[in-house]
Amino acid sequence: MLEVLGFEFFRNALIAGVLASVTCGIIGTYVVVRRMVAISGGMSHAAFGGIGLGYYLGIDPLAGATGFTVATALGMGTLQLRAKQQMDTLIGAVWAAGMALGILFVYLTPGFAPDLFSYLFGNILLVPRGDILLMAVLTVVIVAVVALLYQELQAVTFDPDYAKVMNLPVERLSLLLLVLIALTVVMLIRVVGIILVIALLTLPAAISRLYTTRIWSMMLGAVVLGVVFTGMGIWLSYLANVPSGATIILVSTLAYAGALGVERLRQAG
Repeated sequence: MLEVLGFEFFRNALIAGVLASVTCGIIGTYVVVRRMVAISGGMSHAAFGGIGLGYYLGIDPLAGATGFTVATALGMGTLQLRAKQQMDTLIGAVWAAGMALGILFVYLTPGFAPDLFSYLFGNILLVPRGDILLMAVLTVVIVAVVALLYQELQAVTFDPDYAKVMNLPVERLSLLLLVLIALTVVMLIRVVGIILVIALLTLPAAISRLYTTRIWSMMLGAVVLGVVFTGMGIWLSYLANVPSGATIILVSTLAYAGALGVERLRQAG
């Protein structure tokens, strides 16, 4: 059972899973508490435009996705805050346009686009060391920013109006939170793929929220759950020889359904 740890690809997958779980637990908590699940879904699908652009320009698709998704997040946030556009309309437009641009860029790229399927559906067992280094850098950046601005982000998340009364830069903090979500989405693409990002970003935090209302404890619980879900998903996908991203999401979904069932029984009792 432990002999599989001798394979570098499996160790890389576990490291990637832990890094993704840390960012999911932290940023996913803000997403769930502030009800930004739909926005995150729009960003994740818009990221495909950046991946297609990366193929077209001959650069790392994840680098293309990073720049494209961050720009998309800033654009969506600015339009909502300043132009007073309806967020659901923006999400729909960004969701569709991002996917359409990705398809267009891939079509215009000469030759065959390698690993395109893994970007869509994820394959954590094939994450290269270079991507792990990128994930590690993004994790450090995200954790550092949240630690530095913990109180401010908490105020904006729970009560933006009160944050304005306290003279906090609500607009800039809101845009920063969108950028952090965008970076987390890029990290998760290699783990579960664009199509399934939203589930791993929100389910651990949603389960943790059932048992605590404090932000820091919710984050901690979500990180632990994320590690458990990704670890189990990787192991089961390896044993059954099935797609890792889908397995991780199914494990997470079953856990969420179980948690909801236990909570309902507890309230009924």
